[in-house]
Amino acid sequence: MRRRDVLKSGLAAGAASGMSLREIVYGESVTAGPDSMFTDSRTSWVSMLDRICMPLFEALSERRLKELMPVEAYPGEQQHRHQTTYLEALGRTLAGIAPWLEYGSTTGAEGNLRAKYCEWARAGIASAVDKKSPDYMDFGGERQTIVDTAFLSLAVLRAPQELRQKLPGAVRTQLADAMRATRALLGNYNNWLLFAAMIEAGLQALGEPWDRMRVDYALREHENWYLGDGTYGDGPHFHQDYYNSFVILPFLQVLMDTLGKQEAAWDAMADDIRERAMRYAAIQERMIAPDGTYPVIGRSIAYRSGAFQLLADSALRQALPPEILPEQVRGALTAVMRRTLTPAETFDEKGWLRIGLAGHQPSLGEVYISTGSLYLCTAVFLPLGLPAKDRFWVGPALPWSSMKVWSGTDFKADHALEGRQRGD
Repeated sequence: MRRRDVLKSGLAAGAASGMSLREIVYGESVTAGPDSMFTDSRTSWVSMLDRICMPLFEALSERRLKELMPVEAYPGEQQHRHQTTYLEALGRTLAGIAPWLEYGSTTGAEGNLRAKYCEWARAGIASAVDKKSPDYMDFGGERQTIVDTAFLSLAVLRAPQELRQKLPGAVRTQLADAMRATRALLGNYNNWLLFAAMIEAGLQALGEPWDRMRVDYALREHENWYLGDGTYGDGPHFHQDYYNSFVILPFLQVLMDTLGKQEAAWDAMADDIRERAMRYAAIQERMIAPDGTYPVIGRSIAYRSGAFQLLADSALRQALPPEILPEQVRGALTAVMRRTLTPAETFDEKGWLRIGLAGHQPSLGEVYISTGSLYLCTAVFLPLGLPAKDRFWVGPALPWSSMKVWSGTDFKADHALEGRQRGD
């Protein structure tokens, strides 16, 4: 029997037995920590989400986050990062789990857990924006708060019922005040323009006055920075890193969802942005090796699985390229999560994330990285906003692109987005 036939028959048998795709194809497992049996099931994903988020939200619910959360940071930056790391943790985590909070299961064990997190999330926001709270997060006090106020705004936009409509009126007012407090700060001339725009989108969603110019500036400059093949420059220059997924394309799509119809010029950008996002999702899916590893390139690599926010977001939007099936993305993202979230020493003894990519690797943390930064890894959980009966969750396990190619399966050649008409 040829290798590709072995692969096909093995997938069917392995999926029925609950084996991981790597075990099916290679007959081996990846050396990892206590969660090495992490699978591509929705239950496993929810369990991992809970493991990451529980210490954070328990502390927030008691208004003891600043007391309980450790602050690991670049040498010499610990004190400085105490000013911003808590908002990083809250904003980034909520941005990742917001679709689950909004659309996740309402019954059974998952439903009960989700209901608890919805309550915790609203309590966490209330504590963060209350100037009398010991966990008040000093919005506008330092430039980094532009970034993570934007992630908090993104969360509010991704969960309009749970994280906006259900907030008490006084909390919504305080949240709007917190967002506006960042306007006095000057951000960087790169993807940070999208942070300012996302804050304005959050204000608009809250029914507050908002600044169209900040949104227009971010959208027009990013259009100028588009380089081709689904990729934007991070400012005027190309950076070989994951910022098209960490920030640029997910933020552009949410801005189109929220504000695209507000101006004809913005609406005219929407189709191109979505087409580029689809192409970048295809590139991301191809970057995931058969064992779940991917190139360790560029800054912020300690955001772990958050590097694949765009692919996860495309699965949630059901906007994957036609040649990429939801089931294979489930497998690919699971493999990434196993490699980045289950190795020994990923968490400290109290369950907080530690700096690294495959375990504890503090040298991977740049000067701006601290404990709170690491919670961008939760962006990989966006597909939990899909119903439990969606094919993403219930379809049979399928190999992803690199797994097919490296097993010898015949496979169509790849082409750039702008070169497909010519075949180059």
